[in-house]
Amino acid sequence: MLSGVHHVGHVVRDMPAARELYRRMGFRVPLPSVPALPGPDGGPPEPFGAGNTHVAFRGSFLELVTVVDGGTLGEATTVALEVPAAVRGRVAGAIAATAARLAAALARFEGLHILVFTTPDADTAAGYLTAAGVPHEEVTRLRGAGGVPLGFLELDGRSPEGRLAVAEALPDPGAAHPNGAFALVGAVLCVAGDELGATVRRYARYLDEEPRTAGPARVFDLGDQRVAVVPAAALGDVLPGEEPPALPAFVASVVAVRDLTATADLLARAGVPTHPTPAGDLLVPAKAAHGAALVFRQG
Repeated sequence: MLSGVHHVGHVVRDMPAARELYRRMGFRVPLPSVPALPGPDGGPPEPFGAGNTHVAFRGSFLELVTVVDGGTLGEATTVALEVPAAVRGRVAGAIAATAARLAAALARFEGLHILVFTTPDADTAAGYLTAAGVPHEEVTRLRGAGGVPLGFLELDGRSPEGRLAVAEALPDPGAAHPNGAFALVGAVLCVAGDELGATVRRYARYLDEEPRTAGPARVFDLGDQRVAVVPAAALGDVLPGEEPPALPAFVASVVAVRDLTATADLLARAGVPTHPTPAGDLLVPAKAAHGAALVFRQG
């Protein structure tokens, strides 16, 4: 029912600095957008909540997000919400709750806090999760790119590693980035060693999938994508030099590129630090990337 990774969310303190870093790494990064509601007495719309932008890939994306109060948003596109007065308070409350959750995540550490899985049908996925005993919220319909409605549901609000959710598949934008990146292919979750078994069982229930063992990691294969769960003591063996900012935590996302050598040259010219991994990938360390390591993999 959950067929892949829809997107990962990188929560940052300084949106302009994060956008500039991702542009230096060769990604196309649009201006962030931020919601706004009419001000008191019908005044001009006032931005609030959180601002975000997407680094788009084939059917998935990497989200950069920050809070309006407590973060640095910089230049952004304001999206004025047309909300009937009768429900404006409820909508504002929901957006404020999301911003508060992001602020709490940012207080924990700057980095990856969101993992959203892809499903072909949110209602069917909700039925599976209910039968599997996985807590989840009701399906809501959001407007995606081009106004296409996408089913979405929050998954297991008790997950200590961050926000988990499920969303219906996105249209394929069909364009690679200047660095050759064309797909988001994975995420890495780091956990305490004594929590590895319980975490793997939990994700096996989410995904209706048993993992394979790859060295110290347990890997869930989701088509061309994968989610790896790594014990903290072995994280440096998988991602050299990396240390988890907390436990448990999402510590890295993985993107596929057309030509890894060309990508390495681009990153070197941009002054972005990298080093190889034992798997032959190229790693931008978390300390150089606003708390979230980024792995480039030959696609």
